[in-house]
Amino acid sequence: MDTVAWLLDSDPSLRWQVLRDLLDAPETEVAKERSRVTVEGFGAQLLALQDARGYWNNDECGEDQSRKSVFWSLALLRRLGADPKDPPVRAAVGRVRDSVTWKYWENLPYFHGEVEPCINGGVLSQGAYFGQLGEGSERIISRLLTEQLPDGGWNCEAPDSSKASSFDTTLGVLEGLLELERAVGEAPAALADARSRGEEYLLKRSGFKRLSTGEVAEGRYLNFSFPPYWFYDVLRSLDYFRAARSSFDPRLDPAVEALIDKRRGDGRWSSGVTWPGETYLDVDAAEGEPSRWNTLRALRVLRWAGVGSAA
Repeated sequence: MDTVAWLLDSDPSLRWQVLRDLLDAPETEVAKERSRVTVEGFGAQLLALQDARGYWNNDECGEDQSRKSVFWSLALLRRLGADPKDPPVRAAVGRVRDSVTWKYWENLPYFHGEVEPCINGGVLSQGAYFGQLGEGSERIISRLLTEQLPDGGWNCEAPDSSKASSFDTTLGVLEGLLELERAVGEAPAALADARSRGEEYLLKRSGFKRLSTGEVAEGRYLNFSFPPYWFYDVLRSLDYFRAARSSFDPRLDPAVEALIDKRRGDGRWSSGVTWPGETYLDVDAAEGEPSRWNTLRALRVLRWAGVGSAA
């Protein structure tokens, strides 16, 4: 079985992205496959786990690293590409909007976010993707603009423990700002500037290196696991830049080389070490096994970067 056929022999959440990103299938064919995400496979299973109050596991974010929560369930639905207009998705998001609150943060409504930029970046991504912009997203944006550090990024530990930005937090915020821009069209100048400065923070570091030494900043940045947790990795970052920019920035060449180095002899990529914490669903292969999600994301990144072929 060739690589593309292997990718298509999978869940509809992955198939529709293969059709769109690797095969340039007609929009009608892509939309038809995408419509299956909420009625079968991983998307349908995850939606069925939500309770009548709008919660997953009665938890808005996740205790003891658990991803059985509202935050991580919505994050996964977004990465699976569940169509926000599909009735089951609209109903699930409506329940979250109407009932879920941040119990540790004065019971703020869920889509108003809390205090950490790494979490608020994710909530902003979800609010923009699922059509829940308004007073809550305005609160998050106001915080993120004031929390951006002089080096261009963000850090959940600032200002108490660090004055330097974090790769992890910065990418999470950038994903939120990009999703917002997609939802509203042209972003206000202040937001566009904030996203540009955040991207420059990563680009100056080739996406994974220390600015001071040029060495890999953290070994875990080369661990590719799907779905992403809060951890940064090179593949997640490259996939962000693919979505954010029409043209490839050559400063990411070292990151692309690191991605290619991970390619198996059969042209696929393996699953990395699974991040800690309980999850509802195993949506990808076990550690070390061929990973459809990593392979899809890697191939579309390489296609965007003008490297190699789609299979």
